[in-house]
Amino acid sequence: MLNNPTFSKLCLLVIPAIYLVVSCRTGKITASDSDQSIKELRFMGEYIIPHNMQFKNTTIGGLSGIDYDRETGLFFLISDDWSQINPARFYTARIFFTEKGIDTVQFVDVISFLQPDGSVYPGAKQNPHRTPDPEALRYHPLKKHLIWTSEGERFIMKDSLVLQDPAIRIITKEGKQIDSFPLPSETHMYSEEKGLRRNGAFEGLSFADDYNNLYVSIEEPLYEDGPRAATGDSTAWTRVLKYNANNKTLTGEYAYKVDPVVRKPVPENGFKINGISDILEAGKNHILFVERSYSLGRTDCSIRVYFGNINGATNITDIHSLKETNSFTPIKKTLLLNMDNLGMYIGNIEGVTYGPALPNGHRTLIFISDNNFRNVEKTQFLLFEVIP
Repeated sequence: MLNNPTFSKLCLLVIPAIYLVVSCRTGKITASDSDQSIKELRFMGEYIIPHNMQFKNTTIGGLSGIDYDRETGLFFLISDDWSQINPARFYTARIFFTEKGIDTVQFVDVISFLQPDGSVYPGAKQNPHRTPDPEALRYHPLKKHLIWTSEGERFIMKDSLVLQDPAIRIITKEGKQIDSFPLPSETHMYSEEKGLRRNGAFEGLSFADDYNNLYVSIEEPLYEDGPRAATGDSTAWTRVLKYNANNKTLTGEYAYKVDPVVRKPVPENGFKINGISDILEAGKNHILFVERSYSLGRTDCSIRVYFGNINGATNITDIHSLKETNSFTPIKKTLLLNMDNLGMYIGNIEGVTYGPALPNGHRTLIFISDNNFRNVEKTQFLLFEVIP
């Protein structure tokens, strides 16, 4: 969710008219699948979910993460509702498309995230210290469970203090908590300005290396690593965490340079942000980075997708402050897609996943946008063909 004070807080069935035979591959992304270099993303179309669409007594919106299970053809979609409209939750859905783009998004089920005691998470009015901020979600097809992130809370006022650490939680497909990942000390919430920024924490999540590793991206810089991105030439340093997905140990951290904010806000001193809104494995030691830039005065966002190369990047686990040293090599990034060039409204893109292969063998990428439950924004699905 955008850190804007004005905001409230069957395999995928391909039904082309021309193609008579469609191969729906099942199973995980193997090394041979994901080691292909991505040269281009070709836009195929969009699909818009009606504002405040109702499904099983819940309001669909705030979709900020998406993943795909090839075996069942189901997509998992996480909502970043802070248990304010409905209890914190995720959805399953099927997406149907033709050679012209997405034809239909059909929601199948809604599942509440459950606390360790089996109860749903409370909203801020009930217990702000337990209210989650769901952001990213990935499915593990070998273990049949999901991992989701919460950004936590850092709310400091004269007569109120809420400090809640972010979380990386493992759950069943029924929403029951199994376990969680330990956090390095710099990714806790503190009353002073150190560690994570409010709403600038665990936005991106991706398995890698045949599900043996898990990458978690931090949206904005730690206080120790320097200022947030601004306009002009003001870049920002943030971090990507690497975990052993099997024993949940932290094995590395890597520096990533975020671009400046694309557009000046209106007024010029208004809210603005650029950070990593999601990540996705793109081969051995390669990750796709989605940078989402927003400025007050607009309803759309500027989205850049980068091909990131971790080979040669320094493990910065022991570097306390990136702004106090230049003795590290960051993740190398190459621009793959600038959605401004599509010439259309682009929403608050916060999630990305691979879909099934097209009849020509090329993979698909599907992006989703978080409408922040505002009627001036859109819940948008964007479909792309991956050109190797």
